[in-house]
Amino acid sequence: MNKRSISALIAAIFMSVTAVSANHLRPTHYFSDTRGTRTLEQIVPSKFGDWQQQNLAGNIVNPQQQQLLNELYSEQVSRAYVSSQGYRIMLSIAYGKNQNDSFQVHLPEICYPAQGFQVISSEKTTLETDFGKIPVKQLKTTYQSQRIEPVTYWTTIGNYAVKSGTDKKLKEMEYAMKGEIADGLLFRISSLDPDLPHAFAAHQQFISSMMAALSAEDRLRLSGLMK
Repeated sequence: MNKRSISALIAAIFMSVTAVSANHLRPTHYFSDTRGTRTLEQIVPSKFGDWQQQNLAGNIVNPQQQQLLNELYSEQVSRAYVSSQGYRIMLSIAYGKNQNDSFQVHLPEICYPAQGFQVISSEKTTLETDFGKIPVKQLKTTYQSQRIEPVTYWTTIGNYAVKSGTDKKLKEMEYAMKGEIADGLLFRISSLDPDLPHAFAAHQQFISSMMAALSAEDRLRLSGLMK
């Protein structure tokens, strides 16, 4: 057997061992099975703090076809809330029990332009609550230069809010090393408000109030907050 044949044989053996190892280490248990039976519709309160759920007069921005959304996500929640001062906030939550790369492409930076919006600015920041900080992104979006819609959102992998695509991958690997298929969630709120500081302050108050109204278990699931 010549040197080239020996190298090819070694490479083939190495690939076979790698394939067997990868198959052995492939996660088989859904982390979502540890969540219990309560749905997001049951978890997300209809009233909390100064906020009350309001009947939707129109659809919350969701440029994907409903059939595709149903294929990608296990659960979806779309609601509108209004404060006692009449300020309106739109809430959209998308949850997938089998987290994969396709979840990443449905971030607001992709969805909003697909709907005809422009993303004018995007900033990573942290949102303070009584239970800790949530890493979020805040966007300024516009539609036909008339509708200005500030957006605040975050994503989770398992029990962690992730800061970036790299952080997302690392958390997925962390669960996979334990034999678990991580679930994932996108939590997004927005409002129609040309005054960005005012809008983001309202978003902060809305999220802080909701977190305070949740049980520790539900708060962990929605935001990754451990307290």
